Amino acid sequence: MNPRTDPRTDPRTEPRGTRRDLYAAAAALLLVLTAALVGRHIEDTYGTLHVGAPPLYGRWLPHLGPGTPAALAVAAAVVAYGPALAARLRWRALLASAWATATAWILSLALIDGWHRGIAERLTTKYEYLQVIDRFHDIPATLRDYTRHILIDSPDHWPAHTAGHPPAAPLTFVLLDRIGLGGGGWAGLWCIVVGATACVAVLVAVRALAGEELARRAAPFMVVVPGAVWMGASADAYFAAVAAWAVALLALAVSGSGRSVWWAAGAGLLFGLTCYLSYGLTLFALIGLAVLFLGRVRERPVALAALFCAGLAVVPVVFTLAGFNWWEAYHLLMTRYYQGAGGIRPYDYWVWANLACTVLVVGVATVAGLRRTVGQLVRPDGRGGGQARLALLTGAALVALLAADLSGMSKAETERIWLPFAMWLVPACAFLPRARPWLGAQVALALLVNHLVLTGW
Repeated sequence: MNPRTDPRTDPRTEPRGTRRDLYAAAAALLLVLTAALVGRHIEDTYGTLHVGAPPLYGRWLPHLGPGTPAALAVAAAVVAYGPALAARLRWRALLASAWATATAWILSLALIDGWHRGIAERLTTKYEYLQVIDRFHDIPATLRDYTRHILIDSPDHWPAHTAGHPPAAPLTFVLLDRIGLGGGGWAGLWCIVVGATACVAVLVAVRALAGEELARRAAPFMVVVPGAVWMGASADAYFAAVAAWAVALLALAVSGSGRSVWWAAGAGLLFGLTCYLSYGLTLFALIGLAVLFLGRVRERPVALAALFCAGLAVVPVVFTLAGFNWWEAYHLLMTRYYQGAGGIRPYDYWVWANLACTVLVVGVATVAGLRRTVGQLVRPDGRGGGQARLALLTGAALVALLAADLSGMSKAETERIWLPFAMWLVPACAFLPRARPWLGAQVALALLVNHLVLTGW
């Protein structure tokens, strides 16, 4: 690529582009401030938001913790050395380093709230999956009976998160318990360690579809995504990793040699699992369609399709034969959603306040990158290269997120619920001309939120 024609480095366009990036970032922060002020007024006046620190689910509690020094150290190291290391490390070493650093970032942020409050007790509250471990003593019988306990007026109704998800979500923690990794500490570490691999999966997909240069530029931003505040320890971090690897394997299948067609089976298997972890993640089909559009399948397309469909069928067939009806459960969930806080929270506030939550998850650098993404989609650079392809991939993720927003089934708590979608917006930071200032803004936002708000769900 000729640096004189690269819009990221062309001296004739960079100052103007940077100003527009700053305007976009400022507008995003204004949206957050507006959501906070309006939300505080609505909650104080009507009490219908059911959140303590609008637009976030949590409560204001300025605090420090044992994770504070570690979080500051990780942040400083990534800002200082991240871009240079991402540019020169071998690819596999970069992926391993990205996973290790992302794990350290998520863990250190969680430990700002302390081990018990930040990790061990997160998945043990009355709303969470670990409350139902004992009810899966007979797994087949529980799956057959699963839908009978979704509605809030049903006998022994499930806690909110169990009722709101297909059984693969609670079953994950049941199986961890069966192999000796029971309790909130192990469950929290599972979500952190597995969730951290989501950044690796996204980088693999970006490299396969848009090129290694853009993947390397995105890597530091993927590692210190502000959404890490909610990835430790939330089951949605685990969901994000499964969905991300489904997309990554599909990208490998459609963009490589004939041998890579076997990745299609793994992609199908994980897509099927994704749909049985969270109903809303069926929207990942939009990202999958973008991957297929960007793919360059030259050899054995029929085999690829067959392997993908075979993998895709595995999880639905297993759960259906076990007696769980996905469609029946989904329709019951819609009723349960409006029986709880979802029926009280005002749509006309959350339909835009959810986007303010998203700003806090992806950070202002991603907002600036998305501004450039829109520019790529509207006015492609004309070279037909990786930038346009990356723009289409992140654009598909944005469309999926907006569809979730408009559905009305996502009102509040989207800072964790939308983590799977948010991870696919962050690669837009690869379009930014200078990494370090934007990385500084990303880590500052995460540290500020985590030290001012005691998050919870």
